[in-house]
Amino acid sequence: MTANSGDLIEQLRSLLGDEGVLSGGAVSERTVGIWDDRTLQAKAIARPADTDELAGVMRLCHAAGQTVVTHGGLTGLVQGAVASADDLVVSLERMNRIEEVDVNGRCLVAQAGVPLQKAQEAAQEHDLSLQLDLGARGSCTLGGNVSTNAGGNRVIRFGMTRDLVLGLEAVLADGTVISSMNRMLKNNAGYDLKQLFIGTEGTLGIVTRVILRLHPAWRSENTALVACESFDQVAALLDRLDRDLGGHLSAFECMWQDFYRCTTAGTTPPLASDYPFYVLVEALGSEPDSDQARFLEVLGAAQEGGVICDAVVAKSVAEREALWAIRDSVEHCLEFGPGFIFDVSLPLAAMNAYVDQVLQHLGSIWPDHRSFAFGHVGDGNLHFVISPDTGAAADELRARVEACVYEPLQACGGSVSAEHGIGLEKKDWLQVSRSAGEIALMNRLKRALDPQGLLNPGKVIPAVENE
Repeated sequence: MTANSGDLIEQLRSLLGDEGVLSGGAVSERTVGIWDDRTLQAKAIARPADTDELAGVMRLCHAAGQTVVTHGGLTGLVQGAVASADDLVVSLERMNRIEEVDVNGRCLVAQAGVPLQKAQEAAQEHDLSLQLDLGARGSCTLGGNVSTNAGGNRVIRFGMTRDLVLGLEAVLADGTVISSMNRMLKNNAGYDLKQLFIGTEGTLGIVTRVILRLHPAWRSENTALVACESFDQVAALLDRLDRDLGGHLSAFECMWQDFYRCTTAGTTPPLASDYPFYVLVEALGSEPDSDQARFLEVLGAAQEGGVICDAVVAKSVAEREALWAIRDSVEHCLEFGPGFIFDVSLPLAAMNAYVDQVLQHLGSIWPDHRSFAFGHVGDGNLHFVISPDTGAAADELRARVEACVYEPLQACGGSVSAEHGIGLEKKDWLQVSRSAGEIALMNRLKRALDPQGLLNPGKVIPAVENE
């Protein structure tokens, strides 16, 4: 039974101080997220400054039966930050300290509220690099990255966030602190408990501190935009670059023609806009002269071999940033009425046929729809931005568009979420990618660690009937 809201808020103020609790207008002036401008609803926002304070917050909530929604950088796309008027929001925005950069151990220790870009810059100051990178780097936080197992631009070489987490600390629903702050690459001493909190979107515990693996800073950065006539050429190019660049390939971003035309509209595009596919390629290395020579040689051989039709190579930082801006300007695809953003993954061999199937299905329902396909592709990750261009209600549109995008994934063994998680938005589609047994086990883990269902209630896991 939930305690009186006023009593709980006063208890939180006693624990955190006035700066640590926001209520009333300070709550309603916030939105659900960067991509969702709905007004935030919540009883209050608790803002602990460290793990001990968060543990105290959760002990109070556990005793009161108070549900909690965790907020990080609010850059998510799956309604993971949505709260009801009965929920308490716990924001980690004050937990923003980088505690240590261990140069010899090549790792970074930080609180969960540290923005990704701040962590990247801290590593660079020590001639090291944090190889997690995504477009929201300036706003997204390390805790959110860990909790959603974020992907981004360099997964093809360095893996997902999971592959960079050496250790972490988390607070359970009852306030118990689980400190698994491991710094070693190898540690097989029993269960790897940090995996309970990586990619589980705050439903099993709230990540408070992390230890992330760092790599030596790169000395060379070679970037090119290439055009291909077919998806078979795109796949052949990926194979060639992965093999011939000696392990330096770090990004392989594919853009279908409609996306390229949209994000270069009103400018002079670096390549003609009549090719079916465009690929942004990046290679990071340690020998500037020899790395550049190899990069140009491999691209030249690919063009001579008929794998690519045209290419432009960045010759400066400004040119490199301009090429990346084409790929990152997703907001231009949202200028055609109500738009829905999708994040899926599937085997590369099935990708082109899948995209054609989705577009054909959309076209049969909405002949005048606008759709844009792009993605990391080299790691099997594909994104859509789809605007049905109709006056129907947004919720009704979303359900029909989701069916076009998600239903074909089951046949090709794809996933409804590659890197953004499930949240509320994809929960009803989880069965496309997870078996009944897997979903049942997720529910058992949830009940074991959060028997009252206090953490991010209703998110991620569909309930299992008659279990």
